[in-house]
Amino acid sequence: MGIDQLPHLELTREIARRFNFLYKPVFPEPQPLMTEFPKIPGTDGRKMSKSYNNAIYLADTKEEVWEKLRTMVTDPKRIKRTDPGDPEVCPVFSLHRVYSSPDIIQQVDAGCRTAGIGCIECKKWLNSALLQRLEPIWERRSQLINNSSMVKGVVEAGAKRAREVTSAVLEEVKDAVGL
Repeated sequence: MGIDQLPHLELTREIARRFNFLYKPVFPEPQPLMTEFPKIPGTDGRKMSKSYNNAIYLADTKEEVWEKLRTMVTDPKRIKRTDPGDPEVCPVFSLHRVYSSPDIIQQVDAGCRTAGIGCIECKKWLNSALLQRLEPIWERRSQLINNSSMVKGVVEAGAKRAREVTSAVLEEVKDAVGL
C-alpha cells in the first residue's frame, strides 16, 4: 500500500467500526500494510500519479520509458556536470533505491556526491534496472493481449471466487442487520 492510500483505509476502518458497533462484529478492522517504498516519485519529483501526468506505465514502450527517465528532474542544485550532487534530494536516486541492485545504488550515491557521474549516466543505469523489471511484465502482457480466451478464463475464475467470498459476508451482514 502506498502512503497516499491511508485516507481511504481510514474511511474503511471507520465504516467497519461503525457497523460492528451498531450491529455485531462482522467486519475486521483493516490495518495498513505499507510497502518498503510507500511513496514513489514521479518524473517531476512529486508523487507518481496519472493525475500529474508524471507516471511510468506498464504499457509504455522502452522508448517511452527512456524518454520519461531522460527528462526526469534531478538534484536542483546540481547545475553543471562537475557540481557534486545530493542523491537524497534526487527523485532519480529514489527510483534507484526501488529498482537497482545494491551495487548500482552504491555507485550512484558515490558518483553523484563526487560528480564522478553525470545525471544522464545515472538515468541510463536506472533505465537498465527498470527495463529488467519491466521485460517480464511486457512479455506476459503480450501473451495475454494475444490470448483473449485466457484472459476471459482468468476474469471468470476471479469473479466466481469473489462471488463465493462476498456471498458469505453478505449473509453475515443480512443476519447482523436482521434481514
